[in-house]
Amino acid sequence: MQNNRFKILFLGDIFGSAGRNALKLKLKEIQKEYKIDFTIANGENSAGGVGLTPKIAEELFSYGIDVITSGNHIWRYKEIVPYLKECDRLLRPANYPPLAPGKGFGIYKKGDLNIGVINILGRVFMESVDCPFRTTENIISQYMNNVDIIIVDLHAEATSEKQAFAWYFDGKVSAIVGTHTHVQTSDALILPNGTGYITDVGMTGPHLSVIGMKKEVIIERFLTGIPKRGSPAKDWVRIEGAILEFKEKRCVNIYTLRIAL
Repeated sequence: MQNNRFKILFLGDIFGSAGRNALKLKLKEIQKEYKIDFTIANGENSAGGVGLTPKIAEELFSYGIDVITSGNHIWRYKEIVPYLKECDRLLRPANYPPLAPGKGFGIYKKGDLNIGVINILGRVFMESVDCPFRTTENIISQYMNNVDIIIVDLHAEATSEKQAFAWYFDGKVSAIVGTHTHVQTSDALILPNGTGYITDVGMTGPHLSVIGMKKEVIIERFLTGIPKRGSPAKDWVRIEGAILEFKEKRCVNIYTLRIAL
């Protein structure tokens, strides 16, 4: 912690081997340059562009990531199910049904601070899950009373849903970081009651693509209407995310990070 400021780096959706290799090369350098105290990353697309495996989760942790959040692709590989049950640093969206394996939030000790991380899934243009508003509110009221900083990964498609969520929770959580669309937005700000917010932090992966996949395959799918399995692109790799600064437990700054390799 520098000058009584606590810095959290939130990395946008890690996409395939290109995204993982970028972090292997650059993450520790970024953490040192920006004096990062705690790192969160959405990792649900880390395995071949869709899903996550225990081996890849451990790989990401070894690069210096403290907590991995996820989203609607977390269930792609069956081997992740037992891992979710035993790994407290990997989260799945909290608004899946209660019988779903794993945890939707966690509290992590860093120095003198307790950092709460909540992973939540939007419902607009997404699969049917419990209400993200009510689920988040219940977690805060029941489990976050002694937490210093609360970060929410809102994994959602619609910008309207993300913004409504942010206004509703302004002052109730420390920051709301949007993921899922893989396109970084330019609206990072601190809301009137002190909550840091950005609609989407973007993607850590190949940007000569359509949200990570080879563009030719996706274009053909749109032109023909015929479903076709995409494959991860490899080129024009960027690391994208946001840096959030906290002073006396309050978000005082939020700005985007974009590094081309």
